[in-house]
Amino acid sequence: MFAHMAHHDWPMYLRVFLMIHIACGVLAFVCAPVALATVKGGPAHRRWGKIYFWAMAGVAATALVLSIMLPIVFLALVAVFSFYAAYTAYRVLYLKKLAQGITKPKWYDWAAGGVTFLASLALALFGAFRPAVVGNMGIVSIVFGFLGMRLAYGTLKMLWKPPAEKMFWWYRHMGGMIGSYIAAMTAFSSVNLGQFFGNAWWVWLWPTMIGVPVIFFWTAKYKKKFAPKTVAPAA
Repeated sequence: MFAHMAHHDWPMYLRVFLMIHIACGVLAFVCAPVALATVKGGPAHRRWGKIYFWAMAGVAATALVLSIMLPIVFLALVAVFSFYAAYTAYRVLYLKKLAQGITKPKWYDWAAGGVTFLASLALALFGAFRPAVVGNMGIVSIVFGFLGMRLAYGTLKMLWKPPAEKMFWWYRHMGGMIGSYIAAMTAFSSVNLGQFFGNAWWVWLWPTMIGVPVIFFWTAKYKKKFAPKTVAPAA
């Protein structure tokens, strides 16, 4: 949406934020496939994963500044839940032993979940009842709002009552990273396809329609892989 505005009319500091926003977005867009292609848990995977996370943090921070200053309520609220997917994927690596009580969530884990849930609730409500507030992106706002609430609620529930499944962190990490990459793909789509099709709902939602089933597929695959092996009784 930023790409469709007259940037030459912006103050210099906003144009600087826009350039940083674009640079971080390109970096994240490139790093995610590299991290996914490397050996999971290896040094290359961790290195590229961290670069991707901080690139997404840069995308979200600059998007928030631009969205508040312009202002664009829709993008401000979307930026919150988009980054939260990457945040939870990153933080869960430090919370692997929640169930054993060895690791504990920090106050900022609770705060991030609460802020994301409220921002996503506002996004869904605006989309349903006040679409003009979110740039007449009603359907898109409702879908993104419910996805954000589901993500935040699931994470807060995990913090309150840690799952018994040993590899829960793997599924959370993988789902969160793929989910945040869906957000990056959505931004790429809105900038490029939006030039030809405007803010058509499918321009914003096709990455979600493809990406969510991919998350379910990979989660099911690894759950089967990590499932305890049953030994057949001796004859």
